[in-house]
Amino acid sequence: MAYAPSAPELPESFGQQLDEEARYTYAYPYGQPTNQLGSSGMFSPETHPDIVRSFESAGGNRSGFLDESELRHALSFSGYEGISNRTIRFLLFIYKSPAESLLRLGPKEYAELWNCLAQWRAMFDRYDSDRSGKMNALELRDAFYHLGYMLPSSVLQLIILSQLDDGTGNTVDLCFDRFLECGMIVKSLTEKFKEKDPGYTGYATLSYDAFMSMVIPFIASYD
Repeated sequence: MAYAPSAPELPESFGQQLDEEARYTYAYPYGQPTNQLGSSGMFSPETHPDIVRSFESAGGNRSGFLDESELRHALSFSGYEGISNRTIRFLLFIYKSPAESLLRLGPKEYAELWNCLAQWRAMFDRYDSDRSGKMNALELRDAFYHLGYMLPSSVLQLIILSQLDDGTGNTVDLCFDRFLECGMIVKSLTEKFKEKDPGYTGYATLSYDAFMSMVIPFIASYD
C-alpha cells in the first residue's frame, strides 16, 4: 500500500505575484530542469539535475538507494536543513516503494519526495504570515483551508496538542518539518478516506483491517 499523499497545489498568491517562468523557478530553486541524464543513469531524462546531484552527493549512485542518514544529507544538500530524525523516518516510510521492506528510497521515490517538498515549502512560506519561520495555530488553520480542509475546531485542537513541547507541556509553533508532518498526515488520511467515500458524503464504511491499515502508519512513533 502506498501512503504518500499527492503534492499540494501552490498557493494562488504565487500565480498572482509571479509569471509562469518565475513559478517554475520557485519549485526548482536551484535552476531550470534539463533533459540530461545524471551520471548515475538511474533517473529519467526529464528529472531536474539538482535531484540527481543531491541523490549522488549522498552516495545513492553507489547502492541505488538512500537510507536515513543519506536522505538527511541529500535533503540538506538541497537546502532542507534541520529536518528532524523523526520527520526523516516518517518521509522514508510513506515514500518508500510498497515492495521495499527496508526504510530506503530509490531514485523514483526520491524524485517524487523532492518535488513534493518544494510545494509544501511554498505553502509554508505563504501562510507563515509573520515571517517568523514557524507556523502558529491560526496560520495552520489557514494553510489547511487552502488545501480544502475545513477542519472542525476539535480536530485542529488535536493536531495542535500533538505538538506539545515535552519539556514544558506547552504547545509550540510549528517549524517546517513539523508542519510537513501534520500536513502530510491530514492530506494522506483525507485522500485514503475519499477512496472509501466516492460519493463525497462525509461518511464511509470500512473494515477493521482497512481502518487499522489506514491509520496506524500515521500515528506510529518515528522518534
